[in-house]
Amino acid sequence: MVTREEFFFPSTDGKTSLHALMWKPEAPPRAIVQIAHGICEYVGRYSAFAAFLAENGFLVVGNDHLGHGKSWQDPQREGLFAEQNGWQTVVNDMEALRVRIAGEYPGLPYFLLGHSMGSFLARTYLIRFPGRLAGAVISGTGQQAAGTVKMGRAMCRFLGKIKGSGYRSAMVKQIAFGSYNKNFQPARTENDWISSDNEVVDAYCADPGTQFLPTVTLYGDMMDGILFMADPANQKKMDKSTPIFFIAGALDPVGEEGKGVQRSYQGFVDAGCTDVRIKLYEGGRHEVLNEVFKKDVWNDVLGWLNEKMPKN
Repeated sequence: MVTREEFFFPSTDGKTSLHALMWKPEAPPRAIVQIAHGICEYVGRYSAFAAFLAENGFLVVGNDHLGHGKSWQDPQREGLFAEQNGWQTVVNDMEALRVRIAGEYPGLPYFLLGHSMGSFLARTYLIRFPGRLAGAVISGTGQQAAGTVKMGRAMCRFLGKIKGSGYRSAMVKQIAFGSYNKNFQPARTENDWISSDNEVVDAYCADPGTQFLPTVTLYGDMMDGILFMADPANQKKMDKSTPIFFIAGALDPVGEEGKGVQRSYQGFVDAGCTDVRIKLYEGGRHEVLNEVFKKDVWNDVLGWLNEKMPKN
């Protein structure tokens, strides 16, 4: 029987209590998987997948990033990482959680799974904290053109300077996500690009934890992170032996229907990484862990984790 526990721990911003969840297997765990969620969501959305891994012997843990889920105490900070250096603060929080859990379960192999914005955070983590992981699963990622990202970042910084770090712009959200539904017309909702499973989409649309408007500062921070993680000079700082598994829907607009995922994969290969795998799921949209064929994806991730467990 899987046990789910809730706890809080201090953010590296020095002022916020971060909300976290842990899924424990009935028997002593044989490895740990830490989850980094995407923008406008929270780690609790991964409960079914996390319970599946826990049923197979993995301890699963993850926190709500700053400004997400229950990781904000002031309503004005929902959708805000930090006034300055937000992206790297969130990555520091991920490392703080890893240190905490690895200390409680010393000697166990430690994996990281990042989805969407969490995939960008995971890729940043691999650069900043090389050699800490037994492997990483990169889900729903992409590789946007640097020039486009820089333009978006400049706009967010300008709006933040004029309007303040807590300013929220429907226009910026539209620019960031508004085109993602264009290949799924006629669409039932504005979020059909999330999954081909209508129940998943409807739950997402009805969930207050996914429907808030992020600040322009958060968008700018994410663009900082995208530029950082895609820089070839930074990528060369990764531990080249860390196993990496890219998974994505072949129809995912974030990954440009696979093209951006392939570019991401190639960037790791060009950086000298020696154990990199990629799988694109036909018919899959953005959240492959929540697709109609999700059990196939879950089993693929489980098989990869089992394969990458250190051999004694």
